[in-house]
Amino acid sequence: MARTSKSTPLLISLSVLLALRTSYAGDIAIYWGQNGNEGTLTETCNTGKYSHVNIAFLDKFGNGQTPEINLAGHCNPASNGCASVSSGIRDCQSRGIKVMLSLGGAVGSYSLSSSADAQNVANYLWNNFLGGQSSSRPLGDAVLDGIDFDIVVGSNQYWNDLARALSGFSQRGRKVYLTAAPQCPFPDRLLGTALNTGLFDYVWVQFFNNPPCQYNTTSGNINNLLNSWNQYWTASSINSKIFLGLAASSEAAGSGFIPADVLTSQILPVIKRSSKYGGVMLWSKFYDDQSGYSSAIKSSV
Repeated sequence: MARTSKSTPLLISLSVLLALRTSYAGDIAIYWGQNGNEGTLTETCNTGKYSHVNIAFLDKFGNGQTPEINLAGHCNPASNGCASVSSGIRDCQSRGIKVMLSLGGAVGSYSLSSSADAQNVANYLWNNFLGGQSSSRPLGDAVLDGIDFDIVVGSNQYWNDLARALSGFSQRGRKVYLTAAPQCPFPDRLLGTALNTGLFDYVWVQFFNNPPCQYNTTSGNINNLLNSWNQYWTASSINSKIFLGLAASSEAAGSGFIPADVLTSQILPVIKRSSKYGGVMLWSKFYDDQSGYSSAIKSSV
C-alpha cells in the first residue's frame, strides 16, 4: 500500500509535465493607424498588452508610383505631420515591443512590376523607414524593426523578391524583421510564394472574413478553423511563428468574429499545442479599445 500511494502522485506529476510541454505561451500583435480615435502609438504600447505593433498602412507604392503612407486621422503626411510618430516608435521599442510598417491593406494602389521594381521599393523602405538615410522620412528619424506584408489586392508577383531584398539589409548589422498577414485559405493566393522563401519571422493568418476556414458564428462550429490551423498552416514548411489573426470585435469584420470565451475555452487550448504557435493578432487597436478583447484573452494567450 505504501508503494502504491507514493507512485500515484508521481504519475500525476508526469502527466501534468507532459501537458505543459505541449502548450506554448504566446503574445498579442495589434494593427494601429487606421482610426484617429484609437489613441497614440505611445498610449498603445503603454497598455502593456501588445508585443508587436503594425503601423497601417503604406498603401501606395511600386510600379513607378511615389510612395504614400496613410494613417487615417492620426496625422497628415503631406505636411510632414507624421514625423512626430517617431517618439511613439521609440517609446514602444524601449518597452521591448517590435514596431513594423505594414504595406498594403484592403484599399490602396500598390503593385510590383518586376524584380527590379521590388528592389527599388526595398531601397525606399530601407532609406525612409529602416536603417538607411533620407531627407524625407515620413515617420521621422526613428528606425522601425521591420516590414509587414498585408497584401490583399492585385497580383502575387515579385513579393518574394521584395522579401529577399529587405532581408538582405539585415546583413548591415540590424536585423530587418519580416511579417505577413495572409488569408487563412492555404496557400494564400497573393503571398504564398513569398512565404515559401522562409524569410518571415512572424505570420499572422487572418481567420476572419474567410468563411471556408473561420469560426462559424451561426452554428458555433470551430472545425474549419482548427483544420486550417493544424492541417495546413502549422503543418506547412513555413518556418515562422504563426499567430491566429482575429477581429477584435464583431464590428471589426464582416464575418468570423470569435467571442472571447469561445476562443479561450475551445480554440486556444488546441492551437497552443503547436510549437509554431506565436500568439494572437488583432485587428485593430480601435476595435480592441471598444471591446476590451485583448484584456479578456491575454491571460490565456
